[in-house]
Amino acid sequence: MTASYRRWTVVITWAAVVVAALMAFALVMSIVFLVWADQDTRNAAYGYLALVLWVGIAAGVPVLIAVTISARDMRRRVREWSRAGNTPF
Repeated sequence: MTASYRRWTVVITWAAVVVAALMAFALVMSIVFLVWADQDTRNAAYGYLALVLWVGIAAGVPVLIAVTISARDMRRRVREWSRAGNTPF
């Protein structure tokens, strides 16, 4: 287990956290945009912006799944390596 592998484990884990946070923020903002669009017909463009955010969320879900699975597997390997009493290189 190299130091580079352990570093990439942390980077990929944080990437999953950031992608999840961005998707949650986009979901909340899309709901806010829909409320604004519903309040006044002059703000109808916010409804379209909400739809664009939903497309972004739909495109981001496979990325989030892939990054999360990779991070989980890498963290498990690092934990198993350290539990076995191996010293890092």
